Amino acid sequence: MIHVKSFVCNPYQENTYVLYDDTGSAAIIDPGMYGPHEEAQVKGFIDAEGLKPELLLNTHCHVDHVLGNRYSYETFGLLPQFHEGELTLLVEVQNYAPQMGIRYEVSPIAEHFLPEQGTVSFGESKLTLIFAPGHSPAHLCFYSPTDSFLIGGDVLFRNSIGRTDLPGGNHQQLLDSITSQLYTLPDNTVVYPGHGPETTIGYEKKTNPFVKG
Repeated sequence: MIHVKSFVCNPYQENTYVLYDDTGSAAIIDPGMYGPHEEAQVKGFIDAEGLKPELLLNTHCHVDHVLGNRYSYETFGLLPQFHEGELTLLVEVQNYAPQMGIRYEVSPIAEHFLPEQGTVSFGESKLTLIFAPGHSPAHLCFYSPTDSFLIGGDVLFRNSIGRTDLPGGNHQQLLDSITSQLYTLPDNTVVYPGHGPETTIGYEKKTNPFVKG
């Protein structure tokens, strides 16, 4: 069974997730830790639980989701994994973060990128890759069919959707991704979004004002 722990990080109130299974193996997804206090919160939880981080994943590479990439690499020796289509966004962060008053330690870049389809593994657990562009050019979500949850990044929120006015955004593409990639998941799938509270696929199909199921 995969357990999910969330931390609200940085000025954008981004959700950083630590996933771990019964072997103690863990995956860090969208590390948004900003500054020593938030870094200590995440590391303190990992240490207290005796976890062994094996994966560092980015759903996409906007600034609020990658602020902790460098710290995660230096602390746990993990290179961030994301789709190659997000690389331009990641490189641009170092240019625009200072203009926004955000202190950014440049993220390392792995030699290999994640595909549009497939799986990633940690411990005895697997996550299925779901390609859902629109908020960003090559956004990935991470789905556990066994435990019925989705780490959804900035695609679908509780009664809302990701913004599409940022570089690489496409509103119609985002709606299509939600309809074809997310709303086809079981209704009881819990969605852990990049911001705000969790929701379910079934709830959003019935109530989301932007895209009904």
